[in-house]
Amino acid sequence: MIEHTVELPTKDGATTTFIVHPERDGPHPVILFYMDAPAIREELRDMARRIATVGYYVMLPNLYYRRGVMEMGDLPPLPEAEARARMFDFMGSINIPLIMDDTDALLDFAGRDPAASPGPAGAIGYCMSGQYAINAAARYPERIACAASLYGVQLVTDAPDSPHLAAQKTKAELYFACAEHDNWAPLEMVEALDASLKADGVNAEVELYKDAHHGFAFPQRAAYSKPDAERHWERLFALFARNLG
Repeated sequence: MIEHTVELPTKDGATTTFIVHPERDGPHPVILFYMDAPAIREELRDMARRIATVGYYVMLPNLYYRRGVMEMGDLPPLPEAEARARMFDFMGSINIPLIMDDTDALLDFAGRDPAASPGPAGAIGYCMSGQYAINAAARYPERIACAASLYGVQLVTDAPDSPHLAAQKTKAELYFACAEHDNWAPLEMVEALDASLKADGVNAEVELYKDAHHGFAFPQRAAYSKPDAERHWERLFALFARNLG
Protein backbone atom coordinates (compact mmCIF):
# COMPACT_ATOMS: atom_id res chain seq x y z
CA MET A 1 0.00 0.00 0.00
CA ILE A 2 1.03 3.57 -0.66
CA GLU A 3 -0.10 6.30 1.70
CA HIS A 4 0.81 9.92 2.14
CA THR A 5 -0.58 13.14 3.55
CA VAL A 6 -0.83 16.26 1.40
CA GLU A 7 -1.72 19.88 1.98
CA LEU A 8 -4.41 20.07 -0.67
CA PRO A 9 -5.18 23.64 -1.82
CA THR A 10 -8.78 24.89 -1.64
CA LYS A 11 -10.57 28.21 -2.07
CA ASP A 12 -10.19 28.83 1.68
CA GLY A 13 -6.67 27.59 2.31
CA ALA A 14 -5.43 24.01 2.38
CA THR A 15 -6.93 20.87 3.84
CA THR A 16 -4.60 18.23 5.20
CA THR A 17 -5.70 15.11 3.30
CA PHE A 18 -4.73 11.51 3.94
CA ILE A 19 -4.48 9.52 0.68
CA VAL A 20 -4.04 5.76 0.48
CA HIS A 21 -4.17 3.37 -2.47
CA PRO A 22 -2.72 0.04 -3.61
CA GLU A 23 0.83 -0.09 -4.88
CA ARG A 24 -0.04 -2.11 -7.98
CA ASP A 25 -2.58 -2.37 -10.81
CA GLY A 26 -3.59 1.29 -10.86
CA PRO A 27 -5.02 3.69 -11.56
CA HIS A 28 -7.70 3.04 -8.95
CA PRO A 29 -11.24 4.44 -8.59
CA VAL A 30 -11.49 7.41 -6.24
CA ILE A 31 -13.39 7.16 -2.96
CA LEU A 32 -14.06 10.43 -1.12
CA PHE A 33 -14.20 9.64 2.60
CA TYR A 34 -15.81 12.44 4.63
CA MET A 35 -15.01 12.36 8.35
CA ASP A 36 -17.46 12.37 11.25
CA ALA A 37 -17.77 15.12 13.87
CA PRO A 38 -14.87 13.99 16.15
CA ALA A 39 -12.48 14.78 13.28
CA ILE A 40 -9.43 13.07 11.78
CA ARG A 41 -7.84 10.30 13.86
CA GLU A 42 -6.04 7.01 13.35
CA GLU A 43 -9.33 5.13 13.59
CA LEU A 44 -10.49 6.83 10.37
CA ARG A 45 -7.13 6.34 8.66
CA ASP A 46 -7.40 2.63 9.39
CA MET A 47 -10.87 2.56 7.83
CA ALA A 48 -9.50 4.34 4.76
CA ARG A 49 -6.73 1.73 4.55
CA ARG A 50 -9.30 -1.08 4.67
CA ILE A 51 -11.14 0.44 1.72
CA ALA A 52 -7.91 0.97 -0.20
CA THR A 53 -6.83 -2.66 0.17
CA VAL A 54 -9.83 -3.68 -1.93
CA GLY A 55 -8.50 -1.59 -4.82
CA TYR A 56 -9.43 2.06 -4.33
CA TYR A 57 -7.76 5.47 -4.14
CA VAL A 58 -9.13 6.84 -0.87
CA MET A 59 -9.06 10.52 0.08
CA LEU A 60 -9.74 11.48 3.72
CA PRO A 61 -9.69 15.28 4.05
CA ASN A 62 -9.67 17.32 7.23
CA LEU A 63 -12.93 19.28 7.08
CA TYR A 64 -12.09 21.56 10.04
CA TYR A 65 -9.04 23.17 8.44
CA ARG A 66 -10.77 26.55 8.27
CA ARG A 67 -10.68 26.58 12.06
CA GLY A 68 -7.07 25.42 12.21
CA VAL A 69 -8.09 22.13 13.79
CA MET A 70 -7.28 18.59 12.67
CA GLU A 71 -7.19 16.08 15.53
CA MET A 72 -9.23 16.65 18.68
CA GLY A 73 -6.56 14.83 20.65
CA ASP A 74 -4.15 17.68 19.93
CA LEU A 75 -6.44 20.24 21.58
CA PRO A 76 -6.23 21.22 25.26
CA PRO A 77 -8.24 18.75 27.35
CA LEU A 78 -11.63 19.90 28.63
CA PRO A 79 -14.33 18.40 30.86
CA GLU A 80 -16.59 16.09 28.89
CA ALA A 81 -19.49 18.53 28.50
CA GLU A 82 -17.21 21.34 27.37
CA ALA A 83 -15.32 19.07 24.98
CA ARG A 84 -18.61 17.98 23.42
CA ALA A 85 -19.72 21.61 23.07
CA ARG A 86 -16.42 22.43 21.38
CA MET A 87 -16.90 19.56 18.93
CA PHE A 88 -20.41 20.76 18.07
CA ASP A 89 -19.01 24.25 17.53
CA PHE A 90 -16.55 22.86 14.96
CA MET A 91 -19.32 20.82 13.38
CA GLY A 92 -21.45 23.96 13.07
CA SER A 93 -18.63 25.86 11.38
CA ILE A 94 -19.02 23.90 8.13
CA ASN A 95 -21.95 23.33 5.80
CA ILE A 96 -22.85 21.75 2.50
CA PRO A 97 -21.68 24.65 0.26
CA LEU A 98 -18.29 24.80 1.97
CA ILE A 99 -17.72 21.06 1.75
CA MET A 100 -18.80 21.05 -1.90
CA ASP A 101 -16.07 23.63 -2.55
CA ASP A 102 -13.65 21.24 -0.86
CA THR A 103 -14.98 18.40 -3.01
CA ASP A 104 -14.16 20.42 -6.11
CA ALA A 105 -10.58 20.70 -4.88
CA LEU A 106 -10.35 17.00 -3.99
CA LEU A 107 -11.49 15.84 -7.41
CA ASP A 108 -9.25 18.38 -9.12
CA PHE A 109 -6.25 17.01 -7.21
CA ALA A 110 -7.23 13.42 -8.00
CA GLY A 111 -7.55 14.36 -11.65
CA ARG A 112 -3.86 15.26 -11.70
CA ASP A 113 -2.64 12.15 -9.85
CA PRO A 114 -1.84 9.25 -12.21
CA ALA A 115 -2.62 6.81 -9.38
CA ALA A 116 -6.27 7.93 -9.40
CA SER A 117 -8.65 6.71 -12.07
CA PRO A 118 -10.51 9.45 -14.01
CA GLY A 119 -13.54 7.13 -14.22
CA PRO A 120 -16.49 6.62 -11.86
CA ALA A 121 -15.89 7.60 -8.25
CA GLY A 122 -17.62 6.99 -4.93
CA ALA A 123 -18.33 9.03 -1.80
CA ILE A 124 -19.02 8.00 1.78
CA GLY A 125 -19.79 10.02 4.87
CA TYR A 126 -20.31 9.11 8.51
CA CYS A 127 -22.46 11.01 11.01
CA MET A 128 -22.36 14.73 10.11
CA SER A 129 -20.95 13.88 6.69
CA GLY A 130 -23.62 11.60 5.31
CA GLN A 131 -25.21 14.74 3.90
CA TYR A 132 -21.94 15.69 2.22
CA ALA A 133 -21.55 12.33 0.45
CA ILE A 134 -25.07 12.56 -0.97
CA ASN A 135 -24.65 16.17 -2.06
CA ALA A 136 -21.32 15.33 -3.70
CA ALA A 137 -23.15 12.76 -5.82
CA ALA A 138 -25.68 15.43 -6.78
CA ARG A 139 -22.94 17.93 -7.62
CA TYR A 140 -21.11 15.44 -9.84
CA PRO A 141 -23.79 13.26 -11.44
CA GLU A 142 -21.45 12.28 -14.28
CA ARG A 143 -18.52 11.41 -11.99
CA ILE A 144 -19.77 10.04 -8.70
CA ALA A 145 -21.49 6.75 -9.42
CA CYS A 146 -22.29 5.73 -5.85
CA ALA A 147 -22.54 7.34 -2.43
CA ALA A 148 -23.24 6.11 1.07
CA SER A 149 -24.42 7.81 4.24
CA LEU A 150 -23.59 5.88 7.40
CA TYR A 151 -25.79 6.89 10.34
CA GLY A 152 -25.95 10.30 8.70
CA VAL A 153 -27.68 13.24 10.33
CA GLN A 154 -29.76 16.07 8.82
CA LEU A 155 -30.82 13.94 5.86
CA VAL A 156 -34.31 15.45 5.69
CA THR A 157 -34.47 19.19 6.30
CA ASP A 158 -36.29 22.25 4.94
CA ALA A 159 -33.14 23.47 3.15
CA PRO A 160 -33.03 23.40 -0.66
CA ASP A 161 -29.88 21.27 -0.51
CA SER A 162 -31.34 18.75 1.93
CA PRO A 163 -29.96 15.30 1.07
CA HIS A 164 -33.42 13.86 0.42
CA LEU A 165 -33.81 16.49 -2.33
CA ALA A 166 -30.22 16.28 -3.57
CA ALA A 167 -30.77 12.57 -4.09
CA GLN A 168 -33.14 13.40 -6.95
CA LYS A 169 -30.34 15.16 -8.85
CA THR A 170 -27.91 12.28 -9.20
CA LYS A 171 -27.65 9.12 -11.27
CA ALA A 172 -25.63 7.48 -8.51
CA GLU A 173 -26.70 4.45 -6.54
CA LEU A 174 -27.22 5.59 -2.95
CA TYR A 175 -27.05 3.64 0.28
CA PHE A 176 -28.18 4.81 3.71
CA ALA A 177 -27.22 2.77 6.79
CA CYS A 178 -29.29 3.91 9.76
CA ALA A 179 -29.09 2.83 13.39
CA GLU A 180 -32.31 1.87 15.13
CA HIS A 181 -31.24 3.79 18.23
CA ASP A 182 -29.96 7.19 17.18
CA ASN A 183 -30.80 10.47 18.91
CA TRP A 184 -29.14 12.38 16.06
CA ALA A 185 -31.06 10.58 13.30
CA PRO A 186 -34.38 9.47 14.80
CA LEU A 187 -36.60 6.85 13.22
CA GLU A 188 -39.05 9.53 12.11
CA MET A 189 -36.35 11.04 9.89
CA VAL A 190 -35.33 7.62 8.56
CA GLU A 191 -38.94 6.82 7.66
CA ALA A 192 -39.41 10.21 5.97
CA LEU A 193 -36.19 9.73 4.03
CA ASP A 194 -37.20 6.27 2.84
CA ALA A 195 -40.65 7.45 1.80
CA SER A 196 -39.24 10.43 -0.11
CA LEU A 197 -36.67 8.37 -2.00
CA LYS A 198 -39.24 5.75 -2.97
CA ALA A 199 -41.78 8.37 -4.05
CA ASP A 200 -39.18 10.02 -6.29
CA GLY A 201 -37.93 6.75 -7.76
CA VAL A 202 -34.36 7.31 -6.55
CA ASN A 203 -31.93 4.40 -6.96
CA ALA A 204 -31.37 4.05 -3.23
CA GLU A 205 -31.60 1.70 -0.28
CA VAL A 206 -32.34 2.76 3.27
CA GLU A 207 -31.33 -0.04 5.63
CA LEU A 208 -32.20 0.02 9.30
CA TYR A 209 -29.65 -1.75 11.50
CA LYS A 210 -31.81 -3.32 14.19
CA ASP A 211 -30.63 -2.82 17.78
CA ALA A 212 -27.61 -0.80 16.57
CA HIS A 213 -26.65 2.60 17.99
CA HIS A 214 -25.16 5.71 16.39
CA GLY A 215 -21.47 5.10 15.73
CA PHE A 216 -21.75 1.31 15.44
CA ALA A 217 -19.05 1.05 12.74
CA PHE A 218 -16.28 2.76 14.71
CA PRO A 219 -14.08 0.26 16.61
CA GLN A 220 -13.09 2.82 19.25
CA ARG A 221 -16.66 3.78 20.16
CA ALA A 222 -18.69 2.35 23.00
CA ALA A 223 -21.47 1.82 20.45
CA TYR A 224 -19.27 -0.41 18.27
CA SER A 225 -21.02 -3.56 17.08
CA LYS A 226 -18.76 -5.90 15.16
CA PRO A 227 -21.57 -7.75 13.32
CA ASP A 228 -23.15 -4.47 12.22
CA ALA A 229 -19.78 -2.95 11.33
CA GLU A 230 -18.92 -5.96 9.18
CA ARG A 231 -22.33 -5.82 7.52
CA HIS A 232 -21.74 -2.16 6.65
CA TRP A 233 -18.37 -3.11 5.09
CA GLU A 234 -20.05 -5.81 3.02
CA ARG A 235 -22.66 -3.32 1.84
CA LEU A 236 -20.03 -0.71 0.95
CA PHE A 237 -17.76 -3.06 -0.95
CA ALA A 238 -20.70 -4.49 -2.89
CA LEU A 239 -21.86 -0.94 -3.71
CA PHE A 240 -18.39 -0.05 -4.99
CA ALA A 241 -18.06 -3.26 -6.99
CA ARG A 242 -21.39 -2.71 -8.74
CA ASN A 243 -20.66 0.86 -9.71
CA LEU A 244 -16.90 1.34 -9.91
CA GLY A 245 -15.73 -1.89 -11.46
